[in-house]
Amino acid sequence: MRWLKGVFLGIILLLVLLVGILFAVNNQQAVPLNLIWTELPPASLSLWLLGSLAAGVLLGMLAMTGVYMRLRALLTRAQRHNQQQRKELDRLRIQELKEVA
Repeated sequence: MRWLKGVFLGIILLLVLLVGILFAVNNQQAVPLNLIWTELPPASLSLWLLGSLAAGVLLGMLAMTGVYMRLRALLTRAQRHNQQQRKELDRLRIQELKEVA
């Protein structure tokens, strides 16, 4: 089953790579990028689009860092509380066994 998952993932990665290559080949025209206050030199359209995609992914990851850190802290706190509850339960079970005997 694990090998099937690997093969499936490999096929998906190859398809994404193929689509990316086709995208880059079909968008070779040079386009200058006007950023209102400055104009960047002409580069291929695929370069500008892939660059903006990469910048968006990085900014999205940066924006989610705070949420991720907060959730990790909550998880750590909950695990610590769970461990304390298990210790208390074990202590109560031992105490009950001593009272019965």
